[in-house]
Parts: sequence; C-alpha cells; structure tokens
Amino acid sequence: MDRLTSTALLPESFQGARDDITEQMGMVWQQIKAPVMVPLLRLAVFLCLVMSVMLVVEKAYMAVVIVLVKLFGRRPEKRYRWEPMRDDLELGSSSYPMVLVQIPMYNEKEVYQLSIGAACGLSWPSDRIIIQVLDDSTDPVIKDLVEAECRRWASKGVNIKYEIRDNRSGYKAGALKEGMKHSYVNHCDYVAIFDADFQPEPDFLYRTVPFLLHNPAVGLVQARWKFVNSDECLMARMQEMSLDYHFTVEQEVGSSAYAFFGFNGTAGVWRIAALNEAGGWKDRTTVEDMDLAVRASLKGWKFVFLGDLKVKNELPSTLRAYRYQQHRWSCGPANLFRKMAMEIANNKKVSLWKKVHVIYSFFFVRKVVAHIVTFVFYCVVIPAAVLVPEVEIPRWGAIYIPSIIALLNAVGTPRSLHLLVFWILFENVMSLHRTKATLIGLLEAGRVNEWVVTEKLGDTVKAKMAVKAARKPPIRIGDRLHLLELWTGAYLFFCGCYDVAFGKNHYFLYLFLQAIAFFVVGFGYVGTFVPGY
Repeated sequence: MDRLTSTALLPESFQGARDDITEQMGMVWQQIKAPVMVPLLRLAVFLCLVMSVMLVVEKAYMAVVIVLVKLFGRRPEKRYRWEPMRDDLELGSSSYPMVLVQIPMYNEKEVYQLSIGAACGLSWPSDRIIIQVLDDSTDPVIKDLVEAECRRWASKGVNIKYEIRDNRSGYKAGALKEGMKHSYVNHCDYVAIFDADFQPEPDFLYRTVPFLLHNPAVGLVQARWKFVNSDECLMARMQEMSLDYHFTVEQEVGSSAYAFFGFNGTAGVWRIAALNEAGGWKDRTTVEDMDLAVRASLKGWKFVFLGDLKVKNELPSTLRAYRYQQHRWSCGPANLFRKMAMEIANNKKVSLWKKVHVIYSFFFVRKVVAHIVTFVFYCVVIPAAVLVPEVEIPRWGAIYIPSIIALLNAVGTPRSLHLLVFWILFENVMSLHRTKATLIGLLEAGRVNEWVVTEKLGDTVKAKMAVKAARKPPIRIGDRLHLLELWTGAYLFFCGCYDVAFGKNHYFLYLFLQAIAFFVVGFGYVGTFVPGY
C-alpha cells in the first residue's frame, strides 16, 4: 500500500530519491518553478514596477509643486483675503463671530487637563466662544475628573460645557455629531476641533478664523501638527519623518493646487454651514474626518492649509498604540475609496481635473498603491527573485526609484536625514500592517470598522515608567512577540542566506538589514514598552 501511494503521489523519476526529503523538495521546486513560479513572479514584478513608477511620478510632481510654491511665495495670505481681527469700538465683541471649540475624549486620564486648559486659554472674547468637552469615557473615575476640571474652568468665567451620552455609537464621529445637536450650537458660525492631546497656542483662532470670515467659499482651515515627544525614542523620530512629509508636502500641495486635502480630524476650524451642507459627521468608516472633507469638497467648498501654524500634540510611543493607529489610518481611506469612488466620478460640481486628483492621486496612489507596493515589492517580490534567478528586476526599479522616493520623503524633516536608512527599514516593516489594513478596507472584511483610541501616555505615565524601570518588573514574553513580523523576518533572512550562497546581485545586503528590522519589531524592541499599555 505504501509503495502504491508513493508511486501515485510522486513521478517515477523521484522514486530513487524518496528517502531524501531535502532532495525531493528540491526536485519538486525545480518541477514547478519554470511553469508556475517564473510566470507568476514576472507578473508580480511587472505590476510592482508599474506601481513604483506611479508612486515616484506622484512624489516628483508634488516636489515640483512645492518648489514652485516656495519660489513664487504663494502663501495662503496671498492667495486668500486675510485681515487680522480688530476690536470695533461701536460693536464691541459682537463683531467677532461665535466659535465652538469641541474636544472629544475617551478615558484620557493623562492628557485631559492639558487639552482643556489649552482650549480655555484661547484668546477670543469670552462671550463669543463656547468650549464643548465631549466625554465618552467609560471609566467613572476619569469622568468625574474631567467633569471637575470643566467645573473649575467654569468657575473662572469660561463658557465651557461638559457633554456626555449614553453610548459610544459611532465613536468619535458619533460624539461630534451629537455635540452639534445642542441648541447653543445654533448660535455658532465656526467649530474648531482638537483631540484630547492637542494644545493650541492662544492665538490659534486669530490666525485661522479670518480666512473663513473673509472668504465665503472656504469651508475648512487646517493647521499643522507639532510633536512634543518626537525625541522620546527612535520610533517617534520615524513617525515624525512620515508625518512631516504629509504636512510639508501632501497637505501643502493639496491646498495650493486644488484647495482640497484630507482633514486631519483635529487642529482645524470648520465653517458650520459647510459641515452641515456636506451632510455632517458620518461613522461609516474609521476616517470620519476624511469622509467629511471629501463630501464637503464635492459640494464645492475650498480648504486652506496653514503650514506655519503648528499645534502641539503627542505621537504614539508604544508599538501597540502605533499599530492600532496605522490600521485605522490605512483601512479607513481604502474603505472610503471603495464607498465613494463612483460618487466622486459622477459629481457635477467639481472639475474633471479635481476629480482625477481625488480619485487617482489622493486615494489610489497615496492610500492604496503606496502601502501595497512597499510591502509586496520590497518584502516579498524582491526576496523571491533571489530564489528564482530566471526573473530579473531592473536596477532602476529595485534601487533608483526606491532611493528617489526615500530622499523626497526625507525633505520634510531635514534634521533626521541621517536616520534615513532606519526610516526605510521601519516603514517597510509597518507596510506589512498597512497592506493588510488596506486590503481589509478594500474588501470590507473583518476588522474594517475596528476603532481603538490611540493611547496617550502624557508626562504622568512617563514618570511612572521611570519608577517601574528602576524596579525592573517582570515582562511576559507574549507581550512582546509579534508573529507576523517574525515570520516575515525569517523569510527575508532565508532569502538573504540563499543569495549569499547562490546569488549574484548582492541583494543579501538589503535582505539581512530588513530581516533584522523585522526581528527587532517582532521581538518588541521598538518604541516605549509599558507593561499594561
């Protein structure tokens, strides 16, 4: 029976080698490589090269636009009417528009005082501003602390409202939507939104509201983010490089060339009329801010980005928090693209050029192609080409284009240029999760609507961490291990070893470095590790 089974399963040429498993596997590989693996890998290389060209052309185009913007000094103050707010002796404070400031929060024990204090410290006539704290906290102790903080500021004469609801339906979008239903909001012209870890400077409204006041077609003014903990660890520096490029280039190009970009969900001021005309807040994806921005843009509203206005906030400093954030930021846009592509294409209020920008550049290239090609090409296809030498990858696709893309990204944070290699390796590791999240969003699969609030540590937890570090508490291995990264690292390491033994293109230099990066993340030695966080 054993003889018959073996003969049925293996070709006759394999019978003499059936006791040598390694040799059998090698022969099977040779049998399937030419008819199956080579054509599939060539197709994968072709598709990846096409996506790489799309991405580098997009990056180069944005670089050209930024250079032109800088050369011709197309600052927002020159492109739009802007006059500083002045007191009117006759009208008094009534000459100022009514502004609502919303602070959505959820169990923000470490940072709630900072955000509420910064909002209450905004320079604006006290009778023309309402601070609205939207507390979705489920911890009764934290709810009491936040409410007490609101009462403390109210006792100082600040018009602050503490609002809660019975459930967390819709998460942040649900809270913001519920907040807009209160009767006092009907008297407001604009709404400024700050997440719980954001700390605007006192002059924030004086620098943003005039763009809305003097330009009726402007629906949104977005400020840039400034990171208070970017020097905390290497992972924070990597995040700073990526986000600085987003603000310095992507948002600036969108604002200058199309008067459209994705709202960042915080540190921005909306014209309430624009928000309402767009249909208000919706919770159909995990990027409610981008959803609102796209819908408002399709109604014809223009957006202004102020790169010189920076609002302090905190970067995720634990790997767990960062991974959850990146899942949301990658899955949400892909899912929104799936839901709105045809709506954008059929819209009659915006130009064809703007529709092409939103569908192709904003969504397809930046939110889908960028994630997929980074992982599939650099972490799957190039290593696989080492095992299948019949498939050649042109040098321009494997080396030159990635180098150009990396250098263009580094422009946003010149101080971190010496960390460029670390940034490339780290971004490739994170592309594993971004690609998975992007596919989930496109296919509307399992975790498509997963919403996990990004943990903020604040100074209090950091002080506790220092004490815990001195005591050296026991750490469970399971808290650190990440199997996807470890398996990918093992694959890259194997391909690197194979290239050393049999290859001729010296890919092993990259493969070993990338494998080490995956192992470092896989074993949890990146970011700030806090037991219980």
